[in-house]
Amino acid sequence: MNRFIGYYRVSTDKQGESGLGLQSQKDTINTYVNNKNGMLIKEFREIESGKVNDRPMLTQAMEACRLYGATLLIAKLDRLSRDAVFLMNLQRGDVPFIAVDMPDANSMTIGIMALLAQQEREMISQRTKDALSVLKANGKRLGGRRKKSHNFTHDDIEKATLARNEKESAYRARVIPVIRELRDTGLSYRKICNHLHELGIKTYHKKENWYPNVVRNLLLSR
Repeated sequence: MNRFIGYYRVSTDKQGESGLGLQSQKDTINTYVNNKNGMLIKEFREIESGKVNDRPMLTQAMEACRLYGATLLIAKLDRLSRDAVFLMNLQRGDVPFIAVDMPDANSMTIGIMALLAQQEREMISQRTKDALSVLKANGKRLGGRRKKSHNFTHDDIEKATLARNEKESAYRARVIPVIRELRDTGLSYRKICNHLHELGIKTYHKKENWYPNVVRNLLLSR
């Protein structure tokens, strides 16, 4: 059965309180899930401008997709973002998504949209540079001396190690609460393994089969 995580976004607090636009998104997503004979595991709602890319609820929705092996489902593609950087990150990410209004959209589609958005940003940047050039030509001093940056191999290693640790910590933060909840019901480690498999939750190394010692070690690590 196809698993989905629903994500809804409204732009203002007033819209969020009134449900304006929210219900139509929910109806669109529920209709899609039903037509696919799928399962809507969780839903996330966010009140945020489309120009802002730092959205905690969207981050949680994507984390839930990773946890349950689900697909991120949105009613309209513009519910995510019109920003080039965000679209490129989505394109390169590991979370599959479907926009109901563009169900056939793929990485190429998103890439083209991102390039168009980036082109607009570059045009704005060029206009800014032209304006600064005029100011400089008129004798106005701009900026100051900048120190030359240096990159060292050990810094790269530290960054890579930090990124790996952060990825592992993020995984543990998603999975351990689920395991602890199952354990609190009195289930054995082996039965917990069976439940994790049924939920579609994979191990850190993307394996579908769990083992009791892996579950036990995760619980003891916190």
